[in-house]
Amino acid sequence: MKHVIVGTGPAGVIAAETLRRLDPKSEVTLVGNEPEAPYSRMAIPYYLVGNIAEEGTHLRHGEGHYEKLGIALRRGQVTAVDPKDHKITLDDGESLSFDKLLLATGSHAIRPPIEGIDLPQVENCWTLEDARKIADRAESGKRVVLMGAGFIGCIVLEALAQRGVDLTVVEMEDRMVPRMMDQTGGDMIKRWCESKGVSVRTSTKIESIAESDGALRLALGGGESLECDLLVCAAGVKPNIDFLDGSGIATDDGILVDNRLQTSAPDIFAAGDVAQGPDFSTGKQEIHAIQPTASEHGRLAAMNMLGHRTNFRGSLSMNVLATLGLVSSSFGLWQGVEGGDVTEMADPDGFRYIRLCFDGDVLVGALALGLTQHVGVIRGLIQTASPLGAWKERLLKEPLLVMEAYLECSQGSKAAFG
Repeated sequence: MKHVIVGTGPAGVIAAETLRRLDPKSEVTLVGNEPEAPYSRMAIPYYLVGNIAEEGTHLRHGEGHYEKLGIALRRGQVTAVDPKDHKITLDDGESLSFDKLLLATGSHAIRPPIEGIDLPQVENCWTLEDARKIADRAESGKRVVLMGAGFIGCIVLEALAQRGVDLTVVEMEDRMVPRMMDQTGGDMIKRWCESKGVSVRTSTKIESIAESDGALRLALGGGESLECDLLVCAAGVKPNIDFLDGSGIATDDGILVDNRLQTSAPDIFAAGDVAQGPDFSTGKQEIHAIQPTASEHGRLAAMNMLGHRTNFRGSLSMNVLATLGLVSSSFGLWQGVEGGDVTEMADPDGFRYIRLCFDGDVLVGALALGLTQHVGVIRGLIQTASPLGAWKERLLKEPLLVMEAYLECSQGSKAAFG
């Protein structure tokens, strides 16, 4: 049996290791398009700060890890997939045949169509090579502008601020991390960053970029301008699916998969940031580009490639973010559901905030900021879909009692069910 995996992120690596463990005699080939050993993008900020060397970003650290497992590492960019003939084509023209194929090709950073966006002083922060370039330029005291204050942008923000640069964040939406925080939470994160010496400009758009005496001049909406030595673009990512044109494999925003992570083509599966699969909360097909989901995808896809029918329950939309020491988190349907109840508690001066959203007496979504002790229990309540009974009314009045509610509900006490 020939297994080919395209993509060397967490989904691809875990899938390869799972295949080897469950089927020691099969051929396993792992194909990646970067020159480095398989690494974690989530470790890049630690590299930027200087807490780890490049090797610290690697997903596996043992000498000859893949060779010892009998996993063949192959460098190349997949350019085409032929489901009928069971082969993929690489950018060097060579073809690889497969019995089962896993597409774990991840995403790539995108840049908005702004004049001057391709100037050499503009960098993404998505690959290890991007991080090397930023580390060379983002020296202490340098003027750095970060374009984008979404989840990825705020991770980069943390690293840049710790490098001692003069940092300004520009976000076109009306708040920071708009896809994981409401106005209250986003505004708190903004004030927190400003209290740490970072300038944050929300509802602000960069209209154009031009060189000015070796630096960059950014024209902003409203006629204002900013100058900087480096512009880091964190304007979002897009799944890598262009190579599937003409393959017949169904795609939308990503590669559409069922609850076994199989694509519309027999013997071809997808996992990680590129896979658009079941959402735990809605049942719709969504992309959840987070490492825990990628890891679970990789394991389950490998099992299904081997014929061990294993269903994926669906990915819970979940983000946990530390921004200059302030931890924020969002889970599930944090914007609420039609007809559902919502409760909030905010302490703006203490940078503490919690929002709970219910569907009937079930917790279906939540936000938390500055309340790290509640992150695990909130996730547990949502994922177990435990009926809260009388506890719902208590939580509507005192949302910080989620720990007590979780403990009683998980034990199945009568109090939990009213």
